Amino acid sequence: MNNQELWTRALSEIELSVSRANFVTWFKDTHIIEHKDGNVTVGVPNGFSKEWLENKYHKFILKSVRNLIPEVRAVNYNIVSLPGRVSDDNQQVAQKNKSKKDFVMRAEEQMEFKEFSVDPRTNLNPKYTFESFIVGSFNELAHAAALAITKNLGRVYNPLFLYGGVGLGKTHLLQAVGNSIIKENKNRKVNYITSEKFSNELVSSLQNNTVQNFKEKYREYDLLIVDDVQFFAGKTKTQEEFFYTFNTLFDAGKQVVFSSDRPPKSIPDIEERLRSRLEAGVIIDISEPEYETRLAILKSKAAERKIDLSEPSLELIASIVQKNIRELEGALNTIQIQTKYQNKTLSLDEIKLILNKNTKPKSTITPTQIIRTIAEFYDIPERSIFERTRKTEIVKPRQIAMYLIREDLKGSYPFIGQKFGGMDHTTAIHAYEKISADIKRDSGLEEEIKAIREKYQNKK
Repeated sequence: MNNQELWTRALSEIELSVSRANFVTWFKDTHIIEHKDGNVTVGVPNGFSKEWLENKYHKFILKSVRNLIPEVRAVNYNIVSLPGRVSDDNQQVAQKNKSKKDFVMRAEEQMEFKEFSVDPRTNLNPKYTFESFIVGSFNELAHAAALAITKNLGRVYNPLFLYGGVGLGKTHLLQAVGNSIIKENKNRKVNYITSEKFSNELVSSLQNNTVQNFKEKYREYDLLIVDDVQFFAGKTKTQEEFFYTFNTLFDAGKQVVFSSDRPPKSIPDIEERLRSRLEAGVIIDISEPEYETRLAILKSKAAERKIDLSEPSLELIASIVQKNIRELEGALNTIQIQTKYQNKTLSLDEIKLILNKNTKPKSTITPTQIIRTIAEFYDIPERSIFERTRKTEIVKPRQIAMYLIREDLKGSYPFIGQKFGGMDHTTAIHAYEKISADIKRDSGLEEEIKAIREKYQNKK
């Protein structure tokens, strides 16, 4: 069995153990570069992929490879260039030789910012898929409902109403439903439209005496997706026509999906009969992404675009940009362009300065800052906190660090365990519960934690 065949078969097994989105993100462009003396070396395209494969997926990889070749003892990961691609190191050297006046983004880099063409038949953008959608606690219910619709169109969660602020992924999720349906069956009639465009088309049909054509068009769809329905407010004729369109589709067992920046009950100037239709199915809120998900989104986007940023840099961006996903992507693009223009790796202070020009931070606390502050407070080496030791002088600071990351950053237990060298999530649970209990009966510990908080909050 050659290296290519071994890795192909191993990936087939690994894919069954991880989500499709994670598989595409972290295993893309990987391959076995060496198999010798019981050691397998996997080539990865960048530092982010290397980190995630080592820390999160190593067990899956080792198990899959051993199932195929039992004598394999270890799997290692090396960053290598793909055939025909300039290595990161060579790229940096070449870039440093350019002056700022010569700064030009390469054609392939410009393509990264280019939108895919919208399908004129459905108004869907093919880049919006379930595979490219990052799931976190803030959107997992909406994601699950949207996915369920694709398995049973028109028969579950009909209508589905998603609401939340701008830039939180509502449009992505709505269009992912449509793209999934079209991919499964190209004969399905699917249409994505904004409420404003629906209204404009209705007005145009009234002016041109083509109302019947308008009605027939919108009542033949298997799936109708209407974005930003809050703009139906105050448009009496539009609401009336949409009410009848909705009834026709619903009675025929067709699926309707809505999005808005607020729930139906909070949309002003909506006729009660239409409001009752909007509320007839499932209503799900998409909130702002928590720190852990923001960091995961940044890592995914950075890996996808081959942007080499350090963990502290990504943590800083995730802590500063808190409002929505769109702003996270914009921040990453800004840092990428500034890095290339200045021909150097930006410091944390430089990143903070760039982002704070356009962002009002609520907090810039990161897990790294919390851990570093605790190490300084207890006068221990920072690296010792990550050691698997039962020494009291290490265990206590580590447990406090886990407690504060959970308490102040809302990090999940698996995330905290991963942050501390891949420890099991039950270790993080125990640490949080122990410190929570100890604070109640130990005023000295409570004062220590208060002092630690003041230290890292004053460093923001």
